[in-house]
Amino acid sequence: MSTRELRSRLIGTRSYDAQVVSVELASINDCVALARTSKLAFDSDVDFGAPVPGGPPGYDSARWYQSAMRRGSLFRVIDDGEIVGGVLVFRKTSNCYELARIWLAPAATGQGIGGDVMRQVEELFPQAERWILDTPIWNTRTRHFYDSFGYQEYRRDREFLYLEKRTD
Repeated sequence: MSTRELRSRLIGTRSYDAQVVSVELASINDCVALARTSKLAFDSDVDFGAPVPGGPPGYDSARWYQSAMRRGSLFRVIDDGEIVGGVLVFRKTSNCYELARIWLAPAATGQGIGGDVMRQVEELFPQAERWILDTPIWNTRTRHFYDSFGYQEYRRDREFLYLEKRTD
């Protein structure tokens, strides 16, 4: 799906205590805020099994997210007018998409926002028959989250679980 097609799709919103949460295509101007929320989110993984603060390559770099925009679809998560997280999706084939990253700043977690974001992202790609992702094997938070959306393990190595969801 092209960026133009994504922009033309109506993106759903949900309310949380009179706040509106939405998933929107990010712009270059959002990359600093996306890098900031990404750093907060991934660094907080030390509370869920990470040996040290840190994240995937470029997780704290606005420049990295600007580059990622050219290779995939980068979304911002907006809650009460503020960027509180993001999502990065790559098209692998005509019907297979990779959920490369999904994150929320720690202050936005535990409120059901992540689940709503996941549903909104999946709705943006109705042609997807298969979703894939990987998550660190040590992460005790993400496994339950992905399980609740129907993702199943199809492979693992020493560092990562590889999960998929089939919608066909």
